[in-house]
Amino acid sequence: MLTFDVLAKVIDKLDASPWGSATGRTHHVEPPRPLYTPDERRRRDSTPWTLVQGILAPVQFVVFLVSLTLVLRTLSTGEGYEAATISVIVKTGVLYTIMVTGAIWEKVVFGRYLFAPAFYWEDVFSMLVIGLHTAYVAVVLAGIGDAQFQLWLALAAYAAYVVNAAQFVMKLRAARLDEQRQRGGWDGDTGALGFSK
Repeated sequence: MLTFDVLAKVIDKLDASPWGSATGRTHHVEPPRPLYTPDERRRRDSTPWTLVQGILAPVQFVVFLVSLTLVLRTLSTGEGYEAATISVIVKTGVLYTIMVTGAIWEKVVFGRYLFAPAFYWEDVFSMLVIGLHTAYVAVVLAGIGDAQFQLWLALAAYAAYVVNAAQFVMKLRAARLDEQRQRGGWDGDTGALGFSK
């Protein structure tokens, strides 16, 4: 036989309503798991690999913008194939550099080179980004397909890169909010930060 407490727990698990107080129930919200433990945050702040990542990320974005411009120009005009190809290869080199140094950073901060729980999905999607960039280089070196095919493959790699970059920007924002939450305190009974509006 179900007791009232068990039934209440089941209802709470299934309840999607954000207005528990309107129905006469209180709703306790657990604080989200912090992105970094205090030790991980200390390691993040003390390792030089954090600075390396902070420098390489905007450099990669600038290289991406230049290369994207060259690729789109070649696709629209048919001119500048060599420059576009070189730019995508340079972008791929920068991507490999940031991926290797990022794996080292992850090892220093989280104790594993890839797929630490805090960055699991970002790392998973990064594998797709690397795969598409590597496929582009392989296709160019093997002479597979025409210029249009190769450059559309580059654009697919770039689209994946943009999604992955957005994942990392959102994770950086989440880390900042997490640090604010830890400084301001969590009010688990209201599910809000302990700040007044």
